[in-house]
Amino acid sequence: MITPSKTTSPIVARPFDADKRSHTGLLLLIAAFVALLHVFTNGRYGFHRDEWQFLSDARHLDWGFVAYPPFTAFVERIGLSLFGLSLVGLRLFSVLAQTIAIFLSGLMARELGGGRLAQIATALAVAFSPLPLFEGTEFQYSTFDYLWWTLALFSLIRLLKSENPRWWLAVGAALGMGLETKYTTLFLIAGILGAMLLTPARRYFLNRWFWAGFALALLIFLPNFLWQIRHHFISYQFLQHIHARDVRQGRGDGFFKDQFLVCANLVAAPLWITGLISSLRSSRYRMLAWIYLIPLGLFAVQHARGYYLAAAYPMLFAVGAVAAERWLTRLPTLGRRSIEAIYFTAFAAISCYICAVVLPLASTGPLRDFALLKNGDLREEIGWQQLAQSVAAVRDTLTPDQQAHLGIVVGNYGENGSLEFLGPAYRLPTPISGTNSAWLRSYPSSQPTTLIVVGDDDHDSQFTNCKFAATIPYPKDQDNEESRFHPDIYICGPPRLPWPELWKIALSFG
Repeated sequence: MITPSKTTSPIVARPFDADKRSHTGLLLLIAAFVALLHVFTNGRYGFHRDEWQFLSDARHLDWGFVAYPPFTAFVERIGLSLFGLSLVGLRLFSVLAQTIAIFLSGLMARELGGGRLAQIATALAVAFSPLPLFEGTEFQYSTFDYLWWTLALFSLIRLLKSENPRWWLAVGAALGMGLETKYTTLFLIAGILGAMLLTPARRYFLNRWFWAGFALALLIFLPNFLWQIRHHFISYQFLQHIHARDVRQGRGDGFFKDQFLVCANLVAAPLWITGLISSLRSSRYRMLAWIYLIPLGLFAVQHARGYYLAAAYPMLFAVGAVAAERWLTRLPTLGRRSIEAIYFTAFAAISCYICAVVLPLASTGPLRDFALLKNGDLREEIGWQQLAQSVAAVRDTLTPDQQAHLGIVVGNYGENGSLEFLGPAYRLPTPISGTNSAWLRSYPSSQPTTLIVVGDDDHDSQFTNCKFAATIPYPKDQDNEESRFHPDIYICGPPRLPWPELWKIALSFG
């Protein structure tokens, strides 16, 4: 049996200094404010291209998908059943995930001995950092990944504080759900195991509750693992391709800059830096520092995208806020209040800027123009109706016999999902796509002989008699993947190879 450590920690040593309920109420108020901010703005523009992929996969539930594990599509299926094709409704689960993460972050500060100031500072730092704020604007698997990391690290803080090894069950459950959501959870697991080896927490390797938590994580992940076996680990092939593409395009070049400008609110940088230093100096909580540093190093060496580590910052905010609060209590009242006023004024200013960039605050006017100029993800929400309308217009130029044997071939998952959901209103057939899990769903049994081709740069080499048909009239303020690279529509004849032979080489990752 593990006995409590006799060493003291510079982070935690005292109970919080005011009524717990009042602090909980303030944390809930912050989370509720952010939730309402999303609810009132999430109905603007349209679905992001990634959301169209989740929607398409949600119609074909399985224990795995080429691009990600099954949890996100499962939640999207529930959203479709409850809300239909509603922007606000389908994004509600993302909003809930983000608000829970905000609340848990404040509780981290409480568990570390922080009072009201530390808890509020932590919750606000998470609420108004660019990446977590973005996570509430769209339905993304990274939103739920952020939640599971936060829950796992909150449980780990509870474990380190209480030294009750039963908390390994909660850690294992959160990690298992993380593995069913996004495979980057493996980097968090590597961080935890490495941190255990580098700190006195290595003693937990001999504890049955650690292994019970480990087994629970594997049990939760098992259905997806079996799916990967059946599909020859196709997701590993996908991840290799995407990583090579990202490195080739330089998407990871700003990795360290993104730790300050994307993963965290810039004004809150002193908090997480203080949190990292304080964790390293703490005998009890040094494990937290290594849980951050090990994935940081792994991601940096792999030239990963900067936002992959965003979910590690809530714990650093919490540790840093507690340390800062204790330092402030030693200052004279005037000095303490002056520093707090300067910090929160600067924080509010940069947070307003972040909101203007990240949130769709306006559907017209200067705020909309500013957001579309700065935020490429918002631009990816525009133009999908024009795509469906243009494809329908091209269809209407075909003869009745051509329309009777018509297929629509698309080049990416955004085109596939949008036409799958928007196409029925224009009496369009289900699109044909070789991208990601759409490839597993194969081609129509009817094998169409007249094809409308969108977004496929290799149409001449794959299909016969291709002719230009139309250019999609995308909005003037749109500058995204569709308007730049795939604005044209072609009419083609049958594929140059029989459909079964074509499909063997049709798989693409994106």
